[in-house]
Parts: sequence; structure tokens; C-alpha cells
Amino acid sequence: MPYNIVLIEPEIPMNTGNIGRLSLATGANLHLVKPFGFELDDKRVKRAGLDYWQHISLFIYESTEDFFATHKDKEMAFFSSHGEKDHWSIDFKEDMFFVFGKESKGLSNEITDNNQDKLYKIPLYSPHIRSLNLANAVSIVMYEGLRSLRS
Repeated sequence: MPYNIVLIEPEIPMNTGNIGRLSLATGANLHLVKPFGFELDDKRVKRAGLDYWQHISLFIYESTEDFFATHKDKEMAFFSSHGEKDHWSIDFKEDMFFVFGKESKGLSNEITDNNQDKLYKIPLYSPHIRSLNLANAVSIVMYEGLRSLRS
């Protein structure tokens, strides 16, 4: 029943390391789509993921086109601060893919425009914040998905 965490063009090594650790803790597969803003052997990635990195179920793609061609028939949910539906409205399904964009810009307009019906946000309750840290956002979605499947 593993979920799938997808990071498109991640830029910050510590976020990716923390999300790798989360993927292992939750039994999820981690899909990383190039280009990255760091090298995967960066010590900051390893430090954030501790000594768990070698146990992570990791898949790497050369481009967004490569990723979407490989998983074109899979159930996906896309996350953006510009989504209109809250993440609580997702119909969580086993093996679902949760797709997140890069820290600085989020998902590309092409991806969000082509997936409006599957585009979600995590609600923010302050006008003084634009978005959450990527690792925090992924954690929120993962544990909401696990909670949903258990109830």
C-alpha cells in the first residue's frame, strides 16, 4: 500500500533528506525528478536523512516528461499554494502519487494548468505567509493520507 512522494526539481538538500526520511517512516516510495539544486551525495542530504538513506525506496527521473510518461495511468494529486481545493477533500487511494514542485516556484504552470481537477492546497490561516516548508507540506499530506486509509 505504499504511497508515492514526488519531488519535481527539488532545490534544498535538507528538505529532500528530511522527505527521504519521512518516506521510509511511512513506507512510501520517493520519486525525484531532475534537475536537482544539489548532488544526491551532498552531505546535507545525507545528514537530514541520517543513516536511513540506503533503505529508502528511491526512483530518479531525468525530466518531468520522463516521470509522467512512466506513470501516465497512475492516480495523482498535485499540491500548490494556488490550488482551490483543500487537501482534506482528496479521495485518498492506495499507491497514489503526491506531486510537489520546487521550493522557490512550486509546480510549473504547465503542470498546474493540465491538472486543475487534481490540484490541492494545504490551507494557511495567516495573511502573512505564502507557503509552508516543502518537507512540512509533504508530511501533512502523507499523514492525512495514512489517516484517511485507516478510518
